[in-house]
Amino acid sequence: MSISIVRFANIFMLALVAGSIFGIWIGYNPMSLSGTAYLEQQQNAIRSLNTLMPILGAIAILLTLLSAFMQRKSKAVFITLLVAAACLIASGLITKFGNQPINAIVMTWKPDSMPADWTTLRDNWWTFHIQRTLSSMAGLALVIWASIRKD
Repeated sequence: MSISIVRFANIFMLALVAGSIFGIWIGYNPMSLSGTAYLEQQQNAIRSLNTLMPILGAIAILLTLLSAFMQRKSKAVFITLLVAAACLIASGLITKFGNQPINAIVMTWKPDSMPADWTTLRDNWWTFHIQRTLSSMAGLALVIWASIRKD
């Protein structure tokens, strides 16, 4: 398999993942929403993204690791891509153990019976989201750098 094809696929897939996460950070800040608006927005996003994004994220991680393996003769590129993969894995772990447990709780809520402490879970979810945004953006930047640098 050509390294150019792997690099392209890696950047493309990771751009889809990191771009989606970044778009949520920019466009879905829930801090000013009423409880009902937050619930509707969040439940819709969970239904839309909870299956697709982990699959795309796993593919991006695998492509990053494949790219690292294929370029292992260049120590700088190899290490950069391993660090990028670590950033992506961190983003996935934050999602799995931070955001998704909160998502599961939010999916049980009804607009007319939201818990009194709903803002605490909202704020915790948002903190986890910012963390995964930063780690995925760092991973994307490193993959791009590794792909365009001159040896």
